[in-house]
Formats: sequence, structure tokens, C-alpha cells
Amino acid sequence: MNEQSIWPTIKDLPESERPRERLIQHGAKALSTAELIAILLRTGRRGENALHLAHRLLQNCGGIDGLAKTPLHELAQIPGIGLAKATQIQAALELGRRIATTVPGERPQIRSAQDAYLLVTDMADLEQETLRTLLLDTRGRVLAIPTIYVGNVNTTLVRPAEVFREAVRRNAVSLIIAHNHPSGDPTPSPEDIALTRDLITAGRLLGITVLDHIIIGRGRYTSLREHRVAFYTP
Repeated sequence: MNEQSIWPTIKDLPESERPRERLIQHGAKALSTAELIAILLRTGRRGENALHLAHRLLQNCGGIDGLAKTPLHELAQIPGIGLAKATQIQAALELGRRIATTVPGERPQIRSAQDAYLLVTDMADLEQETLRTLLLDTRGRVLAIPTIYVGNVNTTLVRPAEVFREAVRRNAVSLIIAHNHPSGDPTPSPEDIALTRDLITAGRLLGITVLDHIIIGRGRYTSLREHRVAFYTP
């Protein structure tokens, strides 16, 4: 039996088993994660339909959480995915993140550095150093994740007024700083530490707590609070 006969195309499946038709008939909530991804992929590859490719993709990445953390360049290298399908997947994941931060009552709640990191994993693929803030309410729920700077991020160029402007406008009580290192190494530089200290001080004056500074690298991150760098307990 050859490879092509093992995995029939989606069109060869009964309509009741085709992801797109199932979504139309039963709604998106009735579909498995693999079926939803298969709709995004649209096509598989020689000898493998889109549904089986979606199952293999989830297995390779360790589920939907792992898929959300996989950098674009790694995703594109998975056989059968390529750059076009990888960008479609990451676009869909980013839309989900943005919806989660804007729908009242369904905003993600930040309880750890890992929670914050999962909301900004796309920063690992940015070619320029970028600084964002995760703005939080009294329950630690995300109000917004604005981009503050694109370019060099250091204490001489970043103005606290710019960092806190959106936080003040949205009545955030706390925030988490996130910025990426395009080199892929999330080790904090002396400038990163100095910037964090300056922003912690500025936040105290404004009544907005800086909870952490997350540095995003290639597939990993560093939390300055977890490493007890720049942060301290009074």
C-alpha cells in the first residue's frame, strides 16, 4: 500500500468528516483543535491531507500551547507547513490573543511571568527591538498590550512618560514591561536593568506598580523579577 492510499484527501472523506462542512453544520465549538487548524491550512501535502497534517503539527509542538509558543521560523520548517501556512497560523493565534484582551469578562489574567510571556511570544520574531507594556486592572486582568517603542530600547532613549501614558489613560493599576532581543538571547543587559529601575521609580510616583520586566528571546524568556534583578521586596 503506498503513502497516497493511506491518507485520502479531504474531498475523499464523507461530508460528515470534513472540517469545513462540520463547522458549517455544527459551529466552530464542535470542532477539535486539529480540525480548526486543518481549515486554516486548507491543504496538506503529497500523501497527507490537511487534517492529518494538523494532527502531526500539534503533536510536534506539544499541543496548542506549544504551537502558540513556536517561533515563526521554526514553524515554517516543519514538513508540510512552510512560510505561508506558518504565517496563517500565527495570524490566527494573534487574533485570538487580541480578542482575549478586548472582550469584557474574558480578559486573560496574569498570575506569573509565564502567563505574560504567552501573550507576547510573537515578539521573538520581530527584527527590531520593541517594547510593549501589559496593562493590568485590580484583578491582574489584561486591559491592553500597547507597543511603546520600536528601535533601540535603553534607559537613555525610553521616556517614562511614554511608557506610562497609555496606562494612565486606561486607569491601569499595574503593568508588566516586555521587550525583545533580536539576537535571540534574553539575558538582560546593564541598560535593561537600569531602565527597569527607572520605570519602577516612575511608577511609584504615578501610583502604578511595575510588576515585572520580561525579556523575550528565541523560544525563551527572562523575568527580571524571578531572577531578582532590579526588583526587591521592601
